[in-house]
Amino acid sequence: MIYALIFIVFILGYTAIALEHPLKIDKAATALSTAVLVWTLIAYGIQSLIPGIEDPTEFVDASLMYHLGEISGILFFLLGAMTLVELVDAHGGFDIITSKITTLNKAKLLWILCLVTFFMSAALDNMTTTIIMAALLRKLIHEKKDLWLFAGMVILAANAGGAWSPIGDVTTIMLWIGKQVTATNIMLKLFLPSLICLLVPLTMISFKLKGQFPAAPPHHHADEIPIWEKKTIMYLGIGSLLFVPVFKTLTHLPPFMGILLGLSILWIATEIIHRRKESGLKRNYSIVGVIQKIDTPSILFFLGILLAVAGLQMAGHLDQMANFLDTQVGNIWAINGLIGILSSIVDNVPLVAGAIGMYDLTTYQQDHIFWELLAYCAGTGGSILIIGSAAGVAMMGILKIDFIWYLKNITLYALVGYLAGMVTFFIMNQFM
Repeated sequence: MIYALIFIVFILGYTAIALEHPLKIDKAATALSTAVLVWTLIAYGIQSLIPGIEDPTEFVDASLMYHLGEISGILFFLLGAMTLVELVDAHGGFDIITSKITTLNKAKLLWILCLVTFFMSAALDNMTTTIIMAALLRKLIHEKKDLWLFAGMVILAANAGGAWSPIGDVTTIMLWIGKQVTATNIMLKLFLPSLICLLVPLTMISFKLKGQFPAAPPHHHADEIPIWEKKTIMYLGIGSLLFVPVFKTLTHLPPFMGILLGLSILWIATEIIHRRKESGLKRNYSIVGVIQKIDTPSILFFLGILLAVAGLQMAGHLDQMANFLDTQVGNIWAINGLIGILSSIVDNVPLVAGAIGMYDLTTYQQDHIFWELLAYCAGTGGSILIIGSAAGVAMMGILKIDFIWYLKNITLYALVGYLAGMVTFFIMNQFM
């Protein structure tokens, strides 16, 4: 009974998130209430879910804190990255980049932004890249319809770019750290399928885009920032983001520690640069002032949805799903294809964790096609729905993209690209 109730609560909460605009209820409120209700039901019925526990209360508390610890790492990373990007934006750092993009042709601009996102995502990660690109999109595009369309394609590009890199997506990182894949092999095997996953929908949408954007009027700040300040903060900000994967490799600490280090360095730098300025002006260019612009409801939404999914994992729903795929489907292409589609509905991390738990390295050795396909499907399948990836959730929060709008306008393209990448991977393996 409790097991079924937990699933029903999750489905109802997920539906309310999808219908945020018609219901006029903020998705963060729905996500938080769903998470609390799911965990309340777990606490109430833990002995029926997992029989034989000596101290149910302590077990639930420990499980909740464990999941909260993992989720907090993602949230602090998101908070730090968003703050860094806002700080660079406050100093006009992105003006240096946007001034280099001179084309007003819609299709050409989309190709430039998506290809930059694809490769940047592989070097950084898909969520950080999405946050940076969201800031650029707000500078370049002002019509909501065009802004959301470009943002949707950036999500596809970020997830496709993250899938083929060992540091580009959290699921690929999990497989790399767990020694299921090696860095060189995953890059060689997944680069072309991931690129096709982007190029197919990008080509399809390009035929729809006609005309040009109107020329932007010249923009002047009342308090013009010296160019050396713009460049210093931009280089420090982008450098801090690029340093995160290096910091992780050197220290083996979680990525949020690297982003917090970069944030602290930039904080000190801005305090020194603006120390002689009047306090009101100084506040506009400091962390203290910039952090107030951060979209806190988006972070709370992230907290709610990830806690709710963790509840499903705790109650056994995701394990049951994984076992069903293993026993009823069996074929590795079908299993991974379904995992990719399911990762657009629930978080891909527990799905990949479940797959790793089902199959060890004795079943499928390192760099087996199963692990490569899992990395591709889990990394790119999340693009099918906006809520299915960290990149999508981040963009949804920053640009207030509607779930239903994304479903109507981007999902089909994302699905076609996802399947095209799988076909490419299949053909490559037939010839290799």
